[in-house]
Amino acid sequence: MGENAGRRDRRGQIGRLGEDVAAEYISGLGWQVLARNWRTRYGELDLIAADGRTLIIVEVKTRASRTFVDPVAAVTPQKLRTMRLVTRQWLAEQSEFWPVIRFDIVSIRLDIGDPEDLERATIAHHRGIVE
Repeated sequence: MGENAGRRDRRGQIGRLGEDVAAEYISGLGWQVLARNWRTRYGELDLIAADGRTLIIVEVKTRASRTFVDPVAAVTPQKLRTMRLVTRQWLAEQSEFWPVIRFDIVSIRLDIGDPEDLERATIAHHRGIVE
C-alpha cells in the first residue's frame, strides 16, 4: 500500500469515528438522526437530523491533528453552497414539510496519540451557520 493510500485510509477512519461521535452527541440532544452520509453526484450530507419540526443538516468535521484549533475552520463557502444544493435534492425526495431548516457544524477533535479513545474527544457545536 502506498503512502497516499495509507493517509486516505487513516483520514477515512478518522472521519467515521468523528461521525459516530457526532451521531451519538446529536441523539443525546434528543434529536432523531434521519440519515447519515446521504450522497448525490453533487456532494454528501454527513448527518440529517430532526428536532421536532426543525430539520438540521449537520456537517461533521473531525481532526486528529493540530492542523486547526477548531476543525470548523475547514468548512469553506463552497462547502456551504454544496450543502444547500444537496439539501434541496434531499428535500425533493421527502414527503414531509419542514417549516424550519438549519445548518450546523459539529467539529470533533480526537486525541492525536490515540484517536480511537473517544472518551478524550472534544466536541464543538456551531448552530445556524447558514440561513
